[in-house]
Amino acid sequence: MKENNEPVTRSESQSFIESFIGKDLKDGKNRGKIHTRFPPEPNGYLHIGHAKAICLDFGMAKKYGGKCNLRFDDTNPVKEEVEYIDSIKEDIHWLGFDWEEREFYASDYFGKLYNFAADLIKRGLAYVDDQPADLISSQKGTPSQPGTDSPYRNRQVNENLDLFNRMNKGEFDEGSRVLRAKVDMNSPNMHMRDPIIYRIIKSPHHRTGSTWMVYPMYDFAHGQSDYFEGITHSLCTLEFEVHRPLYDWFIDQLKSDDYRPRQIEFNRLNLTYTIMSKRKLLELVQEEKVRGWDDPRMPTLCGLRRRGYTPESIKRFVDLIGYTKVEAINDVSLLEHAVREDLNMKTPRVFGVLNPLKVIIKNYPEGQVENVELINNPEDESMGKRVVPFSREVYIEQDDFMETPPNKFFRLAPGMEVRLKGAYIIKCEGFKKNEKTGAIEEVYCTYDQNTRSGGNASDKKVKGTLHWVSAQHAVDAEVRLYDRLFIHEDPAGQKDDDYRKFLNPDSLKILKGCKVEPSLRSARPLEKFQFQRLGYFCVDYDSTSSKPVFNRTVQLKDTWAKVNK
Repeated sequence: MKENNEPVTRSESQSFIESFIGKDLKDGKNRGKIHTRFPPEPNGYLHIGHAKAICLDFGMAKKYGGKCNLRFDDTNPVKEEVEYIDSIKEDIHWLGFDWEEREFYASDYFGKLYNFAADLIKRGLAYVDDQPADLISSQKGTPSQPGTDSPYRNRQVNENLDLFNRMNKGEFDEGSRVLRAKVDMNSPNMHMRDPIIYRIIKSPHHRTGSTWMVYPMYDFAHGQSDYFEGITHSLCTLEFEVHRPLYDWFIDQLKSDDYRPRQIEFNRLNLTYTIMSKRKLLELVQEEKVRGWDDPRMPTLCGLRRRGYTPESIKRFVDLIGYTKVEAINDVSLLEHAVREDLNMKTPRVFGVLNPLKVIIKNYPEGQVENVELINNPEDESMGKRVVPFSREVYIEQDDFMETPPNKFFRLAPGMEVRLKGAYIIKCEGFKKNEKTGAIEEVYCTYDQNTRSGGNASDKKVKGTLHWVSAQHAVDAEVRLYDRLFIHEDPAGQKDDDYRKFLNPDSLKILKGCKVEPSLRSARPLEKFQFQRLGYFCVDYDSTSSKPVFNRTVQLKDTWAKVNK
């Protein structure tokens, strides 16, 4: 299902979640407090889907005067890295949220979780199963057929305790034994059919070293960690809705008073022309289909940041799509609209020529330089003005000149006049071609000295206005034109699952001979600009280039739909 992307307000989009929270607060549940958490797995970089959860978890806590914890779900040492932890913290701060001193890890509770598992064994609610994983899976049956009891389901308590202890001492091979909760093999909910709660992993953990040889499964660690931290509302995506009965079952076995966390599910964020699976994003990185997790074509927050997206634009996008109980796919053009809307208000306008063509103004005095004053941003006068040098030779875009133009071509052609923005009106008197290739190499013009913008005779009208850069003062630059990474609207939703065949071969074009105005010589990494008539660009932090590098964030208008009809 594809959403129509009708703008919705935050209060409307979160009404069903807020109604639950509001009722709990009104009823005095959990002493009338709200305490949320954001629980990422440190096995990859955060993407824009996580931003939706971050905005909700931290946003609800802030709105209702509560707290939000950051808790890393570090229960699988095989896939986890400190690099991911550092990047996650950086991304959350970049979005404008802070967990203060409340940084926790599931590994903080390994001791408590192990003791809770042992207590379940003692109460006859857990047992060690010696069967291989595929056999355990087959015994679970189907949603319409009951499962089959494991032959080890009724093992004696003392034997289960001994085996569980020896599992943790490393006496058994990985995969040879697991600990399962004894719930209900006849439940219509497959997650309740004696789920695995501990498995043997002999890889050292980034925080606990080799202390543990058994590690809790997500369903076992998640709810109990919520309970240990005093979480009141566990906000998660819809795929965990079927896990909720198990979440509640474990809490029922653990709780000792009236306090209990409440799980509420909402729809995850899906985007057209985008893949959101961390596994597949990792494959793109490992197979060098992209240039790392922070490649500006990736939906990761670090990739979006490098491309020039702002925290405000991402939060605005999250506001627009809202939170519902219906899974849907959102049009990526709405995200692009959000960043255009934000950058339009806050970025200075500058001149950059991506495919330069030299224009020589024959009647302009040689050696003369004028300073042209231009408004930095007409949407925000407080950004002031800047001075750009103008001289006899300037660069314009190659596409802004045609030898034989079609009708309604309001740019430069033989005998036609255009205005160089902020400067003079010029008229094309001739041009020079490359004898071998036929390419236009130079254009020859004259100017009317009475038509300088703001001058006494500047009211002369022409239909075309071009951006330009003084050839004498131009700064050489590299520009990277980023586009959508996939050409299919739903690359991950195809039957053969071969999403790679939908990679966009034109998702990156590198232009090395670009010319930009001299003010950009000192532009800093991640500084953002609007290249007039071209789009929004962000200074890259690539240290391998001797020239300034600009990443295109987004074009001025959404041309994708027209191109791909």
